[in-house]
Parts: sequence; structure tokens; C-alpha cells
Amino acid sequence: MITTDINKAKQSLIHDNIIALPTETVYGLAANAYSESAIKKIFTLKKRPYNNPLIIHIKAASYLNTIACDIPDMGLKLAEKFWPGPLTLVLKKQTHISDLITAGKETVAIRVPNHPIALALLNELTFPLAAPSANPYGSISPTTAAHVLGYFKDELEVILDGGECESGVESTIIGFEDNKPVLYRHGSICIKDIEQIVGKLSITTNNNNKPNAPGMSSRHYAPMTNTYLTNNVTELLKSFSDKKIGLLLFNNKLLNTENIIQEVLSENGNIKEAAQKLYAALHRLDKCNLDIIIAEKFPNKGLGKTINDRLQRAIMK
Repeated sequence: MITTDINKAKQSLIHDNIIALPTETVYGLAANAYSESAIKKIFTLKKRPYNNPLIIHIKAASYLNTIACDIPDMGLKLAEKFWPGPLTLVLKKQTHISDLITAGKETVAIRVPNHPIALALLNELTFPLAAPSANPYGSISPTTAAHVLGYFKDELEVILDGGECESGVESTIIGFEDNKPVLYRHGSICIKDIEQIVGKLSITTNNNNKPNAPGMSSRHYAPMTNTYLTNNVTELLKSFSDKKIGLLLFNNKLLNTENIIQEVLSENGNIKEAAQKLYAALHRLDKCNLDIIIAEKFPNKGLGKTINDRLQRAIMK
């Protein structure tokens, strides 16, 4: 099931099946974006609500016009700067793009992944790929082929193994409203890097009922274990002295914490490394039969904003 055979993945997709493929962000569940029967399989397998749109992955920026139309100049500039890469653009769709992909909206989310296996596969195909993350809806995103296998042991013919994902968190999603750029999802590209190209962004990252893009639900990316986010881990620990606890920390373990499982994301305080390791650490903690996970809030700048966004969506409501 886990393989590096691109031809096997190609044949599965041609026959309207779903595969898992690696990208630089997270692993995705991929299907022929021009096949409604294949797209429906994604929603069914993920148990994803149909009001939550999918992202279409294309092989190069030169194919953008086959999926979108009326593309603003700012969108073209962002594509030129960041593709291939972890940026998704929400643009007006071409009429042949299925309403299933766009949740009935007139806009479609598009990106060019920056992973050699994903690009090699796309270049073997005559169609783009609809590819949300390869996890049940709302669960922790997968950053290894083993994570995908853990979710879908007997339900996928092909899981393409591309190693551990380089970025480790999803793409940044940018749309345009009244020709002005809008951030729909924090991601692997920081706000300041986007704003250097298009100017000030407005931010609309939460919408449970009619999301304009993936990742806007208030509870998402969540472990099965009850999770808390705090600025003061030591203080919160006092409230759970009788619990089996896991800690998700930035760069330092806590001392004198016997019988507490600790995951430190970057011992040298590298926020990029912390983002890359975030989901893998959550997967490990979630398998430890804990009562709770306590996550430390990260410095709220750059990729720290993205990590905090993911942890905020994972906490108990």
C-alpha cells in the first residue's frame, strides 16, 4: 500500500480511485479534479462536509487559466513569487470546475505543490488533482505516509511515500474580495512575506457555515485527546494533578514533572523547525492514552501565528 511507484498511483487515479500523495505541507488525499465520482469518494472517505471546499493542485502556474478566470494582477504576482510552494489562491473558477470542489461557490482554491513526487505525478496526468489533507475531517493532519496508513489502513490502494513533509503545516490561503487581498488561512508562508507583494491583508480565517477555503472551521486539526492551549503551562498543570498529561512545548522541557510525557518541537528555538514537527508530535501524544494534552502558546509572530492558529482549533471548546 505504501509505495514510491508513481505509475501505480497514476493508474489508480485514471480509474477514478483516491490515492494519498506527499506535498511539502502535509499529505493529501488526491483524486481526478475533473471526475465528480472520484471527488465524491474524497468527501465520503474523509467524512468531510460538502460545504467545505477542496484545493485543486496543478502542475505549473502556466496551467492556472485552465482552472481560474479573471485573475487579478496581485494573484499573478503571488503565483510568480511563491509557486511551486505552500500558497493557495482562491480565484474565480472556470465554468467546467465542479461545484462539489468549490462547495457551490464561484471561486476555486488552487496551488502548485513543491514536492518532487507530487510534481512528477502531476506531470504524468492529463488532469489536475483535488487534494485535501489525508486525514478524517477535523483530525490531525498527516506529515508521513505512516500517519496516512494509520488513518486509512484498508481504504487506499496507493499511499505514495515522499518522506516527512518539509513544511509540516498547510498552505497559506489568499483570496480577493473587491480586488483586495484577504487571508483565509494562516499557513507555511508568513503574512509579512505575502504583504511584501500585495500590501496589507485583511484577515478572515473563521467561518463554520460557509467557508471560502479549507481550514476555516473553528475546530480542526484536532487530536482525539482533550487539548488545552495556555501561556502558562506550569500554572495550568496544577489543575490536573490527578491526570495523565502530555505537554507540547516550544524549546524547553519542564523540570520536576515526573510521569508527564513531553514533546519539545525545537530545542534551539527555531520556529520553522517547530512548525515542521508540530503534527508529528501531536500524533505521538495522541497515541499515549493520555487524559489531556497541554500545549504551550508560541510567540505570536511569523510561523508562530500559524502554529497558534492550529493549536487554537485543536483545543476543547
